[in-house]
Amino acid sequence: MKILIKKFYLKFFPKKLFYINDQESLKNVFIELEKSKLIAIDTEFDWRNTYFPILSVMQIATEGKIFIIDFLEKLNLEPLKNIMLQKKIKVIFHAARSDTTVLSKCFGLKLENVFDVQVADKIINNCNVKSYASLVKENLGIELDKSETNSNWLKRPLSEDQIKYCAEDVNYLIEIYKIQKKILLRRSNYEKALMHSKKEALLGNMELKDLRIKKNRNFTKSEAKIFLWREKLAIKKNIPPGYIFKDKQISYLSKIKENDKKLKQKLMSKLGDTDLVIDYISKIY
Repeated sequence: MKILIKKFYLKFFPKKLFYINDQESLKNVFIELEKSKLIAIDTEFDWRNTYFPILSVMQIATEGKIFIIDFLEKLNLEPLKNIMLQKKIKVIFHAARSDTTVLSKCFGLKLENVFDVQVADKIINNCNVKSYASLVKENLGIELDKSETNSNWLKRPLSEDQIKYCAEDVNYLIEIYKIQKKILLRRSNYEKALMHSKKEALLGNMELKDLRIKKNRNFTKSEAKIFLWREKLAIKKNIPPGYIFKDKQISYLSKIKENDKKLKQKLMSKLGDTDLVIDYISKIY
């Protein structure tokens, strides 16, 4: 019965939606957030052809409003950053690591006072991680349309379907948080959920090269050196590291010796980029 009531309320009394793409409209966002103790955040971005993600929009939901902020417009967002870092505000995410990665790299915003509904669900149900759509359906009985997940977020203007998708991605986070918080407090697990949520956020706040090398703990010293060299070059060119050479080719490169012509030729054929290998040899050795 509770789920049916929540579903009715959310469907027929939706939050007011605002698309923010000018400086004047931002003032309303600042005013609303200053009054809030709970906000929910999601981001839409493109991360296919660059080292750093390109943030398209950030969606922020309060108890009664949703703001979709266009990050491709030239807006002064420093006041927004300062508000969101206030300790009185709890920031709710689904899969916090992903969004905090984007926010820290594109906006310089490193959040820690977060609650991750994906993490909380894992603690409550002792299960694998679930998608946002699954959590909305399980907690509120609402089906989400996720057809815009892989759409072009750098194209303007955004379509009505894209804006609807953006709004839905934050619309239910606060409600899910409230349901989860009651269960966690009853089981004395609320602080555990906060601790694990913060861990996810801190991982998102790390430098990309540090986060990536952490996943490759078995690198030899030589392989780690090559990995970091590739990261530095990828940062400089703002391209994905895999565009330079793949992870699996690092072990081949670690065996290069300047006087080993046969191995150099073999590696050049594997990498398909003679200039790159020569550049590698001149910089590493």
